[in-house]
Amino acid sequence: MSKILFVVTGADHWTLADGTKHPSGFWAEEAVAPYEAFKAAGHEVVVATPGGVVPTVDRGSLAPAVNGGQEGADKVTAALASFTELQHPIDLADVVLGDYAAVFYPGGHGPMEDLAVDAESGSLLTLALESGKPLGVVCHGPAAMLAATKEDGSNTFAGYQVAAFTNAEEVQGGLADKAKWLLEDRLTEVGVQVQVAEPWAPHVIVDRNLVTGQNPASSAPLAAELLKKLA
Repeated sequence: MSKILFVVTGADHWTLADGTKHPSGFWAEEAVAPYEAFKAAGHEVVVATPGGVVPTVDRGSLAPAVNGGQEGADKVTAALASFTELQHPIDLADVVLGDYAAVFYPGGHGPMEDLAVDAESGSLLTLALESGKPLGVVCHGPAAMLAATKEDGSNTFAGYQVAAFTNAEEVQGGLADKAKWLLEDRLTEVGVQVQVAEPWAPHVIVDRNLVTGQNPASSAPLAAELLKKLA
């Protein structure tokens, strides 16, 4: 059995351009689907957050509308309840990368608030990428890449091909015109090569040890790719 580190946002909101705090956190499916896949494969999961705070689920991610109906919503809610490691996170500052076989970042708008500017997370991402360990990041999780820089100031992920939540999806989700910045734009600005696919369809990119997914539907396929790298 290997240990897989889940780095989860500690934010419970996303600050919009007008200063409004939009309730957020992590997106349920993006945490639950990989968690179930990793546990089924016999791996242990450890959750880390900035400051060791218990992470907040984005209530919107539990709605029937984004889970294919009430049955799907009930299923993801029940799965979240069984993900007991979320209630006992360690402090991101205390993470020793060598203790883990792989690292995974779920999304939700929360990472746009905290992980995008978190130096501890940025350093961990740089170390994980350079270590060759499988590193998975999905949806808005790639916002954390913005805090990953090399000694020369360049972005650690510059030149990597990634999938991330797209401008088109943000527009369709109804928040693009209210955002301070858009993830696809900001990643592109620092030299990350964002590969855009159809909105809301599963889309996973593998570039060396980095595995990224575009949206919630990409989280289960991403987990399958990470497991291949651990086999």
